[in-house]
Amino acid sequence: MLLFAALTVILTIATVWGSRIWLNSETLTFAVGDASGPEARFAAKLATVLKATNSRLHLKIVANPDGAKALAQFDRKQADLAVLRTDAKVPPRARAIAILERDVVLLISPAGKKIKSLAELKKKKIAVVADADSGAAFVRGLLDISDDPAAASRLQMAPPNSGFDKLLASGGYGAVIAIAPASRMLRDKSFEQNARRGGFTLNAIGESKALVRRHPGTTEETLSAGVLSSTPAIPQEDLETVGLQWLLVAQSRLSTAIAGNLARAIYENKGELALENGFASRIEPASTDKDAFIVAHQGAADYLNDDTKSFIDRYSDLAYLGAGVLSIIGSLFIALYTKVTRIAPEKASELATAILDIGERMEHATSMEALDALQDELETVLRGAVIGLRDGTISTDGLDTFKLGYEFVRDELGMRRESLKRHTGHDDKVVIVKTAQSA
Repeated sequence: MLLFAALTVILTIATVWGSRIWLNSETLTFAVGDASGPEARFAAKLATVLKATNSRLHLKIVANPDGAKALAQFDRKQADLAVLRTDAKVPPRARAIAILERDVVLLISPAGKKIKSLAELKKKKIAVVADADSGAAFVRGLLDISDDPAAASRLQMAPPNSGFDKLLASGGYGAVIAIAPASRMLRDKSFEQNARRGGFTLNAIGESKALVRRHPGTTEETLSAGVLSSTPAIPQEDLETVGLQWLLVAQSRLSTAIAGNLARAIYENKGELALENGFASRIEPASTDKDAFIVAHQGAADYLNDDTKSFIDRYSDLAYLGAGVLSIIGSLFIALYTKVTRIAPEKASELATAILDIGERMEHATSMEALDALQDELETVLRGAVIGLRDGTISTDGLDTFKLGYEFVRDELGMRRESLKRHTGHDDKVVIVKTAQSA
């Protein structure tokens, strides 16, 4: 009884614990860079969206000094989510959930001075306009500029908040390479203002396909005619260039269901996730190609390919199997519990032993009082048998044997009683021909 009570408590605790694990919310750690940077602000927006949509997912946002530190935390498996640009060192366990933004490379030169090739560009002094110093390293690698001082001096990061028009007007730079999010460029009115003054030339990067092959993480980009300025049209026709992607990545070990729920929340609430400066305003699906630079997480891929299954579809087979297994286990437990804890019905034939015992003691009964006592015992056994048969504590197995034994001893008691009456006043030793023991 104590063992089964303990097992019942353990089973109850296990059931409650399993239900909480299954039904309770899942908290994901999101590693971001500077708390005021776009990654941190996007993470905050995503956390708000998840809460507003009553998602079972919740975010714990952990800020770092910069994006590199955030990726290092992700690489150490101390975070489930992170944002990276594809020119960064990609952790091997990173799997893409969504493309949040695209950075586009613009090659700008003074008005009327078109740059026809990258070889020509390398000979010029170049100013790089980017949000971080990593922009200069990216351009240096893209153009295969050596690290020797003479070559390195020709490529410099522009001072913060420097407009490309002022950099070109100073006469010190032969070209400006601007790296900025496409969403921000579409909102930038300076292109149209400078175009009306005829102050710059926007050049195509004709070797874009070769650059993409040589530099993994770089993508081919096309600027549609008039996308930067409608009057005058900048560019005047579709222009080929290169770019980088900002990706939301998750750990490969993140379950398919959680990644799918996260992807669903992002793609179905894209409007609420856009930042004021345009970052994440045009969220795109992550590439599900197997040869993608960063492979899409299986959960996100299932959602994008419409392969997501409902709860019943996903677990129906498991439910049927589990029901069968639980049925077998339940039957075994019930049988074992019944065997151990329930008193098995006593067979009626087993009561015949008590009756025969009464018959054996008749041999030593030498008075009416002794016979009366034995008669009472016999009636008590009979009464107990009748009550037991009614309550189920005694089975009918061997009932005929019980009846035969009862009738035999009852008749012997009568014969013994008559014998004592005939020999009243004689020796107490009464010889009878047939006794219960002899029977």
